[in-house]
Amino acid sequence: MTIGIIREGKQPQDNRVPLSPAQCKTLMADYPNVDILVQPSSIRCFTNQEYEREGVPLQEDLTDCDVLLGVKEVPIDMLIPDKTYMFFSHTIKKQPQNRQLLQTILKKNIRLIDYELLKDQKDRRVIAFGWYAGVVGAHNGLMTRADKTGSFQLPKAYTFRDLRDLKDYYKTVKVPPLKILLTGGGRVAQGAREVLDWLRIKRLSKEEFLAVDQPDEPVYVQLQSADLYEPVDDKRFELADFYSNPGAFTCTFQPFYTSIDLMINAIYWDPHAPRFFTRDDMKRKDFRIRVIADITCDIEGAIPATYRATTIEKPVMGYDPANERPTEPYQQDTVDIMAVDNLPNELPRTAT
Repeated sequence: MTIGIIREGKQPQDNRVPLSPAQCKTLMADYPNVDILVQPSSIRCFTNQEYEREGVPLQEDLTDCDVLLGVKEVPIDMLIPDKTYMFFSHTIKKQPQNRQLLQTILKKNIRLIDYELLKDQKDRRVIAFGWYAGVVGAHNGLMTRADKTGSFQLPKAYTFRDLRDLKDYYKTVKVPPLKILLTGGGRVAQGAREVLDWLRIKRLSKEEFLAVDQPDEPVYVQLQSADLYEPVDDKRFELADFYSNPGAFTCTFQPFYTSIDLMINAIYWDPHAPRFFTRDDMKRKDFRIRVIADITCDIEGAIPATYRATTIEKPVMGYDPANERPTEPYQQDTVDIMAVDNLPNELPRTAT
């Protein structure tokens, strides 16, 4: 079998690769009947030369390959008929922007193996980048706070070679006193929490967090669904009930939006569930949040001011609560929102 690693064609381009040079070398050593070809690319996090040093040949024409590996959606004009492709197609939720992609795959007799649908015996995805999204999302949230206040400095995550270099840099960073709220308990939230821990930010209980208004050190609290919602009928909170009927719950977020400096949103949100706060709430004088890292990036979702996704190059957008409109960030009265929707691409070598 011949495996081809295609050049990413989607815009903006993804720097990650499906197989690193070292993985290619291992595969070819373990399976002598398998050949791997790499289509040259100038944007990958691993260079063409790194593949060649591991004995992986570069080749522009991949039409003779049996299996073609990519990362993101392949532009329809680049699809080769009668092949097996593996990539994230983003079609399983009937995404309208990729309808033509799926139709073209069918017309060209292409066998699509979508990474998103590869699961283990417990129906858990085996290829997921949530942890990396959490790491970069928390970093970007702190970076936005630093840029807004000028009280400390954090370079952009993609300026570091890999996660190890980023963690080494954290040893030199002193985060000033501030209150951080992290929502969620899954992979995304776990990645975000580890960043806070690497930066030696103290974790408090919900009660301890609410009891302190101006801490003398940076602190954070992690809240999950049971901390954020309660049934309208005053029954005990049951997670299964919340998942099956989120509209029967009310949000109890108000005490927090009056007391936090940075919100890191890493929790799944159902469109039938209440939002954490409304745009009218954001106009209140006691609404304290001025920086939000909306890792989940639900457009006008749990964070109603997330009106679009942002980009790695320009990760922060401003929101003017008084006039309910987008504006430039880092102004005194703006709520600045980080809503990059491809966060793992900021640490592409490690995420690969």
